Amino acid sequence: MNAVHAGDQAAGRVGWVDFAKGFCIIFVVMMHSTLGVEEAAGSQGWMHNVVQFAKPFRMPDFFLISGLFLGLVISRPWPRYIDRKGVHFLYFYLLWMTIQFVVKTPAWAAEGMSLAEIARLFAISLIDPFGTLWFIYILPVFFVVTRLLKNLPWQLTLGVAALMEIAPIHTGWMIPDEFAARYVYFLAGYLFAANIFALAQWAKANVGAALALLAAWFAVNAYATFTPAPLSQWGNASGPFFVSDLPIFSLALGAAGGVAVVVLTALLSMVPAMRILGYLGKNSIVVYLAFFLPMAVARGILLKFAPTLDIGTVSLLVTIAGVCGPVILKLAVDRTGYGRFLFERPDWARIEPSSGVAKARLSPAE
Repeated sequence: MNAVHAGDQAAGRVGWVDFAKGFCIIFVVMMHSTLGVEEAAGSQGWMHNVVQFAKPFRMPDFFLISGLFLGLVISRPWPRYIDRKGVHFLYFYLLWMTIQFVVKTPAWAAEGMSLAEIARLFAISLIDPFGTLWFIYILPVFFVVTRLLKNLPWQLTLGVAALMEIAPIHTGWMIPDEFAARYVYFLAGYLFAANIFALAQWAKANVGAALALLAAWFAVNAYATFTPAPLSQWGNASGPFFVSDLPIFSLALGAAGGVAVVVLTALLSMVPAMRILGYLGKNSIVVYLAFFLPMAVARGILLKFAPTLDIGTVSLLVTIAGVCGPVILKLAVDRTGYGRFLFERPDWARIEPSSGVAKARLSPAE
């Protein structure tokens, strides 16, 4: 696989990439927050439309961004590569999976689950990712597979990845299903990094044309996500079913959404008032790992003590809590020095010690 990579221009931190990661993590938290509130309340709110609109591009863009800088490190020696692109993410998966189990076990026990059943669920989660943490689990798979296939013709690999996205693969296991659905976007981020960086530069230099492109994409994406599909379902998927869910359409909309988010966040990176997105992007893994707890707490409090609020507003407030809670925790850890292991991998969890190598950053793109 002859990868096209970003070269020296990606060697430093690229501002709009942090904006893109910040944009993506907000929409990921929004999805979990909104759907969780709606399930608990038994009804939908206006935020459901925002989540539905974002479905075609929310995770594809997250994986596209995750593959952007891979070309700079893919030829490193295997021990260092596995340490940075495998052990790094698996450490955080195991740590935060354990934290989630500790937090949720009392509620599960109150619902009638035995300790044996909880232990079995924990064991299964070692091979089938648990809850919201599947993204952290599957990233090492993508990194290793891409390294193994890098000498194959990239057209072949990309074509097979696209066919997997189109095919109705629903095994019931998270890794094969999500690998088939998402790998094409990660691979595209790796292969076309130089083109993606060039697109961002074009957007900054041609604001009017970029806004027109975004307007056209918005209209097409809105039509596809809110128009019922002529087929009731595809494979084992369950409804409601929209044009955006159809095979080939989902791939095209995922790619178009990736382009749109790159253009949009490149433009937003030029707006000083939007710097919060860049900050969230730098801490996107922090938010992803820890948002489950403030999200759940905020949902419980608002649904119980603010019954007059509409479901859409509750979903928005829960989203804000899910995004801000982990950032506050990270600031407290940095200020006190306690709990650094929550977001920084210690030496004992490394194949290579931290001394003598650059410290790993908590970012899915690195």
